[in-house]
Amino acid sequence: MPRNEPTEVADDRYADGERSTKRRKAVRYGVPVAVAGVAAATIGLVPAFAGSGSPDLPEISAQQLIAKIAASDTQQLSGTFRISTDLGLPSLPGGLGGAAGEGGAKGDGASASPQSKLMELASGTHTLKVAADGPERQRVSIVDRSAEYSLVHNGQEVWAYDGGSNTAVHSRSAGNGEQAGQHGGSKDLPKGLEHATPQELAKEALKAAGDTTSVTVDGTAKVAGRDAYQLVIKPKQSASTVGAIRIAVDAGNGVPLKFTLTPKSGGAAAVEAGFTEVDFGKPAAATFAFTPPKGAKVVDGDKQHADGLPKGFKGSQGAKGPQGLGGFDVVGKGWTSIATIKGSGSGLPSGKEGGAAASFLDSIGDKVTGDFGSGRVFSTRLVNALMTDDGSVYVGAVDKQALVNAANAAGSAK
Repeated sequence: MPRNEPTEVADDRYADGERSTKRRKAVRYGVPVAVAGVAAATIGLVPAFAGSGSPDLPEISAQQLIAKIAASDTQQLSGTFRISTDLGLPSLPGGLGGAAGEGGAKGDGASASPQSKLMELASGTHTLKVAADGPERQRVSIVDRSAEYSLVHNGQEVWAYDGGSNTAVHSRSAGNGEQAGQHGGSKDLPKGLEHATPQELAKEALKAAGDTTSVTVDGTAKVAGRDAYQLVIKPKQSASTVGAIRIAVDAGNGVPLKFTLTPKSGGAAAVEAGFTEVDFGKPAAATFAFTPPKGAKVVDGDKQHADGLPKGFKGSQGAKGPQGLGGFDVVGKGWTSIATIKGSGSGLPSGKEGGAAASFLDSIGDKVTGDFGSGRVFSTRLVNALMTDDGSVYVGAVDKQALVNAANAAGSAK
């Protein structure tokens, strides 16, 4: 069957009346409402065709596939997925880039914090087991390490356990109206680690869909033994460092099974997360039962809020992003948005006065100049950051010139 050329046409079939039904489901199950209302003019209505060795599935347009994701009401699953991250972060001296949990031997709960484990997932390849049974029961375990690390939410009980330090943090997820399951979906998953799943990564990518984005369907695939469509998201803005995002969507239930982000510079994926095994049946009740091992140090998370462990493991949907963080402003649009922090006048060490610190920064950052003055750009394969000599910071998934332009514009606006 020949492949059609990409086309982009207006299509309002999923607006208004039908959207309200999808909106209710999206809010309940943690699927971003925005994906149900993506402007059709930005979506390539290219049907998916089976390639060599790929499953032969019915044709579907990108807008129909996005609507399928938004309408998905899957609440139960269990499985294993692998996440690989290669952001090209520089190696830091003195072991500063070591595992986040190494300092948790004191048993104060820091090593069991989801945030510390999220830092470990920022590089390398990791295997996780996940299970969910509705909004009141979820479990995430990191299994590619000698010591167990698990997060368990079962009704009002929330446990985080780190086998390396034999420390468990216990919290109650009910209180102040934040009862477990009240909001459903990923709202109740552990804060931080839920961002590693293919579903959450897909949600964040689809939120960006708009007039700055091209969205098409490009063939089919087998993922974890499941038939899937391939949804491809590409920025239209040339200054973005993102090349493409590919999301494998379960053809039967609309659940994202695999997420791959490739930088514009090419090479291996910067982020890839996908199921190797998945079962959409009801997990056994014992999956969500947890008792601290004998001799474990048990920390009361409600009293100590161990290392920022939030009551109820509130998820990312309560966060406002960079705009909601004190001191941050966001300039730009879509994929070329840049978070900015106004400098206080004291920036990075430089010249002879800066000594060894300045030499080190010169080795990992590129000196740049502009109407704003001068500064250094620190780069990864995906995110670049400019710190000016007056201490202002500009960060985004954009190229160096975009950061310099933002700094110049801020300087001229003073």
